[in-house]
Formats: sequence, structure tokens, C-alpha cells
Amino acid sequence: MRYRRIYQPGGTYFFTVNLQNRKESLLVEHIDLLRGAVRWVKMHKPFYIDAWVVLPDHMHAVLTLPEGDSDYSGRWREIKKRFSKGLPKNEHVSLARINKNERGIWQRRFWEHTIVDERDYWHHVNYVHFNPLKHGLVERVVDWPYSSFHKAVASGMYSRNWCGE
Repeated sequence: MRYRRIYQPGGTYFFTVNLQNRKESLLVEHIDLLRGAVRWVKMHKPFYIDAWVVLPDHMHAVLTLPEGDSDYSGRWREIKKRFSKGLPKNEHVSLARINKNERGIWQRRFWEHTIVDERDYWHHVNYVHFNPLKHGLVERVVDWPYSSFHKAVASGMYSRNWCGE
């Protein structure tokens, strides 16, 4: 199947990236490994994090790429690879993945949406920050530790009690 992706140099994009096994909680269990992978990629292929939330089995992000750069796929590939390499090889791996020399940690693809305007931007940034509440992980958005929400509160973008009190 051919996926149509929009590659807009310097664009802002919303992403959803999932673990293969949606019953796992590897992302929060190994949050430091994930943060290290993101930090490394950010240093070598810069991007700006507008919003990010890490849930046990998936994550959402709104990212902006530098002017003239549209390679978000390469960035996600590298984040996934670096995270995977830090984990023990004890996951179930299908024959198809073995034949492609793949691990069984991530879903092969990711969901991408190109942000089209300011309204779309805020819709997706709010969605990212609201997600732990949506999934019933917390009763207040501020209580989820793996979110850029805390940085957004510190910058004055949100009040501490946004969506929760």
C-alpha cells in the first residue's frame, strides 16, 4: 500500500506513534531511554517540540521542522531505532518482521497530519495535552508527568488547572 504523506519543508506536523503491542507500557517504563533517543535525534536533525505527550503504549507530538527540511520520517525512524536498541530482545517477532530484520516493538508506520492554520495548530496542541485525561490515566491534565503541558504552563500558555479542576 502506498501512503501519501505531505512533506512541507519547515512545516508543522501532528503525529501519533504506537507500540506494536498496545497492551505494553514500554514508553513510560523506559521514559529515560525514549528521552535520550529524542535528545540525540534533536541534536543531529533539529526540530522544535510544540507539544508532546508520552502514554504507556503510544505518543502524540506536534513538531516543527527547520526551514527547508521536511524529513520527519527520518527523524521518527531514528527515534524508534534508538529506543528499540536500548531494550532487551524479548518481544514477540513475527516471521515477516524477522525476514525484514525488524524488531516487534513499534507499529511500522505512524499517523501524520500537516498543520494547516492556527486553529488546526491549537486543536492538535490541545489534543496532545488532553490525551492522558481522555485515556483515563489521570483526573487532571497537570497530573500526567510525561507531557510538555508542564513546560506550557511555565511559559504561561495554559493555566495549571486547564482541563481538570
